[in-house]
Amino acid sequence: MDQRSGFRVAAKLEKRSLLIAINCVAALSIFFFGYDQGMMGGVNNARDYIDLMGFGYVNDAGDPVVTDSLLQGGIVSVYYLGTLMGCLVGGWIGDKIGRIKTIAFGAAWAIFGAVLQCSAQNHSWMICARLINGWGTGALNAIVPVWATETAEHTSRGQFIAIEFTLNIFGVVVSPRWLAKVGRDEEARYILQRLRGSEGEDAIKAENEYQDIRNVVIHERKTAQSNTYWHMAFGNSGKLHTARRVQLVIWLQIVQEWVGIAGVTVYAPTIFRIAGFSSEKSQWISGLNNIFYMFSTLICVFTLDRIGRRWTLYWGSVGQGIAMFLAGGMSAAGIAATASGNTQAASAYGAAAASFVFMFTFVFGATWLTVPWLYPAEIFPLEVRAKGNAWGVVGWSIGNGWLTLLCPVMFNAISEKTLYIFGACNILSIPMVYCLYPESNQRTLEEMDLLFAADTPWVWDAERNFERLKLENPDLVAAASRGNSVVDAESGLKRGGSIGNDEKSESL
Repeated sequence: MDQRSGFRVAAKLEKRSLLIAINCVAALSIFFFGYDQGMMGGVNNARDYIDLMGFGYVNDAGDPVVTDSLLQGGIVSVYYLGTLMGCLVGGWIGDKIGRIKTIAFGAAWAIFGAVLQCSAQNHSWMICARLINGWGTGALNAIVPVWATETAEHTSRGQFIAIEFTLNIFGVVVSPRWLAKVGRDEEARYILQRLRGSEGEDAIKAENEYQDIRNVVIHERKTAQSNTYWHMAFGNSGKLHTARRVQLVIWLQIVQEWVGIAGVTVYAPTIFRIAGFSSEKSQWISGLNNIFYMFSTLICVFTLDRIGRRWTLYWGSVGQGIAMFLAGGMSAAGIAATASGNTQAASAYGAAAASFVFMFTFVFGATWLTVPWLYPAEIFPLEVRAKGNAWGVVGWSIGNGWLTLLCPVMFNAISEKTLYIFGACNILSIPMVYCLYPESNQRTLEEMDLLFAADTPWVWDAERNFERLKLENPDLVAAASRGNSVVDAESGLKRGGSIGNDEKSESL
């Protein structure tokens, strides 16, 4: 379908207003996968659900008693097995039929799974329904961040991705990089003019970006055989070091869950009951916590592009780690006070524990929520960007599935000490980020090839090599700043940016 004919929001809006509209659509996908997590936190403690699924009962005091914690965790975690499969399919389809059609496919599949979940009559039915629903969500999560980062400029990518985790509005139809990839050049040029502007300097900027995208597409066609999932993860990509990038995004997403958010989001009522609150009060406190969580994402909108990805993760890990250790300590004190009959002290300790859980989710929403989703969409070359982001969703699925399966078992076996494990994961994440994750802030998507050209995985080597390439080849940096791929996968030879379009195409 021609992007220039019929009703198109791109024909009505341009530049920043069009970018905002695009990210409002993207936000809808992000909203619903977060909604599922929050919804399961409440459903897991509902009397009718517990009875229907058969993993426990509700006692006379109104508190849920879980007799089969593995079944409870399995029902929750199978969703992430679905997202793991769905993200791989979504990444593949996204490169075949385009970003927009893949989003539509994922949404339809997720709706089908949601209908099955709402009508589930036993745990077998529910497990199948969540698997199907997860498949659709995985497809959406693989392609939506890619679509958003491809249309935004490099100076504001973080802000727009952060907005996705806050908004829930309407929809549009564009995707210029994919249009160029499939040979719909005039449509791609038209959409870029609507995104960047169609007059004066804006028009020149849009045309330069279009030419650079075309050059990258020519290069992709010469390296198409290396764009499979298998080759990305295990093949030799030379100076592109694609396998290293795959490992980085997978582990960043796994660690995102193990800093504690999967446990806090899905099992927040359990944590509040451990802290001494009644079942009813635990439910509404959990809901209030999620409201604070939502508003905290607005902080990232204003800070992510100012302080960068690494510092956002640093201060998040410190704040989250402190909150988890203190929440665990206060919960332990509250349990001890309850056992000794000191209800006043137990109430005070419980309130303190709840406050630190609030602190944790607030800090997470402002930091670790966004970066692990933005980073995979930033660091891969165009030819494998959708599949690269899919690898990030694989990590998210593994982290979530693993943790939500184990959480009820951990809470049942070691109670509040589970929070200490989360606190320790936050501390361990600091040296991991410091050593292995280069800063992507204020760097163009294609410039990432220079950043990952170093032969070692260490950040200091990557940055030193990047600075050396900039000093030795200033024309290459100018080319990268316009979106031109500048590193040859096999030889490591860089492609010049000051030559004409025909020469650039040939050199690519």
